[in-house]
Parts: sequence; structure tokens; C-alpha cells
Amino acid sequence: MKKTISILFFCLCCFNIALTQSHFFLLNNKGKDKIKFKLINNLIVFPVEVNGVELSFLLDTGVSKPIIFNILNISDSLKVNNTKTIYLRGLGSQDKIEALKSKDNTIKIGNAIKFNQDLYAIYNADLDFTPKLGVPIHGIIGYDVLKDFIVEINYSKRFLRLNNPNTFIYKDCKNCEVFNLEFHNNKPYMYGMATINAKNVPVKLLIDSGGSDAIWLFEDSSDSISSGNNYFNDFLGHGLNGSVYGKRSKIDRFTLKDFKMKNVNVAYPDESAIYLANTMKGRNGSVSGNILKRFNIILDYRRAKITLKKNGNFKKRFSYDKSGISLQYNGYRVVKTRYKDYSTKAQQSSGSNDVAPSYVASNTYEVSLKPAFAIVELRKGSPAEKAGLLIGDVILNINGKGTHNFTLQQITHFFHDEVGKTVKLLVDRNGSKKTFKFRLKNPFE
Repeated sequence: MKKTISILFFCLCCFNIALTQSHFFLLNNKGKDKIKFKLINNLIVFPVEVNGVELSFLLDTGVSKPIIFNILNISDSLKVNNTKTIYLRGLGSQDKIEALKSKDNTIKIGNAIKFNQDLYAIYNADLDFTPKLGVPIHGIIGYDVLKDFIVEINYSKRFLRLNNPNTFIYKDCKNCEVFNLEFHNNKPYMYGMATINAKNVPVKLLIDSGGSDAIWLFEDSSDSISSGNNYFNDFLGHGLNGSVYGKRSKIDRFTLKDFKMKNVNVAYPDESAIYLANTMKGRNGSVSGNILKRFNIILDYRRAKITLKKNGNFKKRFSYDKSGISLQYNGYRVVKTRYKDYSTKAQQSSGSNDVAPSYVASNTYEVSLKPAFAIVELRKGSPAEKAGLLIGDVILNINGKGTHNFTLQQITHFFHDEVGKTVKLLVDRNGSKKTFKFRLKNPFE
């Protein structure tokens, strides 16, 4: 899912353009550049300029060419020219989607710039990741920038560092683990060990920073990769070709050399949604944001290796939503906020010429537009469904607090609280306000 690219036109001499037009290069002479990012639902969101227009992209190691989504309102500014129609396939069970392949674009990320960049523009309103993350998402980028730099991803401090491969020097790191990478269609793969039902299973996984889950595994009885009986059916996410459903479960342990993570979340996507991904010989699934964020990472595509060092997120518990609710941003709603307006009134004290001030409070209201959050998926048999909530309900209030005071991610955290915790929701259903209450429940029960 979720990628940010920054592009700016810059005047260089023709000689330099000829040498660098097919690669990203740094405009400064420091040999490196630091770009801050936001971590939204385990996804890296960072600023990118495309043809001089600042946008917000996801960094996705699972894509080979930049893709721009839903840019009808800014397409004139972007000057997406020299196009031809093509069709793309990705995750999801729907048909191929139409896209425009555009040449000769300029992309700038921090102080890194590239000319003559190909990109794919998709004008499909259904492929809008902004509502799903609650922040603007205009596109995704991966291989094109990762291949030209040694890229440090510091999940703990939320920054990327693009390093010139010719000048970068690795530091000694006793607590790091280094893995060899394999590439297929410009996408990186690494090996790990999944312990499933007490059995160690070697797995080859796509490194997918554009996915928010921990691990996806493709069920295959011959490889001992199976959800068994301990799972629940759920909505897993959105792909280029539609929604993806499957099973959610736990594995005993996931191991990357000396790094061992216990009781790890795992998803087994439906076979129909991953048909293309599953045709890659030897691939067993993907390792994604909820694992990757537990490390600070150095990606070195030229040497085909990745370096991992665990950070402060490493020991965080893997948890599941216990409500059954999937939310997304649903535009704006009018919010009326009451506050006290204190005015001063002069009052003469009894028996005195002194004038003492008194304060009179009156209720006044401020009307503003605030983000609205709607239910878009309900897990069958979940506490929220049994309580009577419906898809389309807009949540106004959660446990006595207005949802307009929170981000989408903060609201979602309420649903990851402890088993047995009571959640009370006030919702707007077709203009009528309704209250619902339920207790969070272990989804495996």
C-alpha cells in the first residue's frame, strides 16, 4: 500500500544531465541526504516532488515503478505527458486496471533528483489510499530510488537517509545481522524461519514495506505452511486489483538469524487474491511493516544485502483488533464546540464608591469542519457486529471522547485494548444518532 516522492525541476548543464538522467543523484556534495517521514499504520509516508508538484508517497519495496493515484485535481500542474495506456495487475481478485504510462518526468526526494523517470498514473477513484490511512497519499515508489542509493531506514527516529554508494562506509555493529538479498522483477527477497505448530519452516519472503501487517504466508501443505484450526476470517487490506480477504492467525515464532520474535501475527490471504504473487517459484509470502518497524535498516541493493538492528519497537507485543471494525476517513462533518465567553461587568460595592468588576459567563459556539470516520468493514461474528453496528456508520464519539480529536490510527488503538474492555460508541446512521456498547473479545475465541 502506502508512498511519497518529491520532484523539482533543476537547471544543470547538459553534460551533467546526460550522465545522470537515468539515475537519481544528490544535488549536494555531502554524499548523503536525510528525509523525515511519518509512520502511519506501519507504513512510511514521505514528501516527494513530481514535475515540481509536492506530493505525499509511500515507500514500497514491493513496486518496481512509481505509481500515482487519483490526481485528476492536480494533473494539469503535474504535466503528465507522453502517455500510453497499459494494464496492471496486483493483489486482489478483480480484473486488470487501466493506467497511463508516462515518460520524461522529473522526481525529487529531498536533495536527490532524477530526470526522464517513467511513472504510471491511475485515474481510478476506488484506488484512493487517503481514506484508508487518514492522510493524503498520492502515490508509491520503491525500486527506482532504492537501487541508486544505500538507504538507511530509521524507524525509531522516523527518517530515511540516502547515501552515495561510492562514499558510504559501513560502521562496525556487533548487534546487527546482515542478510543476502535475492531479486525477482526488481523486488527484494530474504530468508527467515517461521515456527508453525512447533515445527521450524524455512521461508523465502518478499520484503514489502508497503504492507502494514507482520507476515503473510501462502498456505501450502507440502511446505507445512498451514493456518491449522486456530484462525479467524478477516479483511486483510486493499490491493491494486481490489480488496484482499483471508485468515488471520499466530505463529509460535519468527526468526531472522539471532532475532527471535514470539507469538507473531500472520495472515494467510485467499488464493484468488494472490494468484500472480504465488506463481513466483520458491516464494512463501511477505514480511511487512509490523516486522520491519522493529528494526533500523540499511538497504544496499548494489551489494544485494540488508542490515538489521533491532530498535525500541522490537519487544512490542503483536496484537489484533478485538472489535471487528475497519475504519476509514470519510470526508468532513460539521462539529459545534461550546465554550464559555467571559465578559467583565463593572459593579459598585455596597456602601463604597469603589467599583468592583464582576464576570458574566455566556455560552458561545464555534462551528468547524472536522474529519469523519466511517465503518467500511465488519468482521462476521465480531463484538461490533453483534452489538448492531453497520457498515456506513460514522463514529462520532468513543468512550465519551469526540473522534474528531483523534487521528484514524489513534481511534484504531482503542480497538486493540485489553480483552474485556468496554467500548461505547456514538454513531451517526443516516442522520440519526445511535449509541452502542460492547466488550473487546479475543478474535480466536
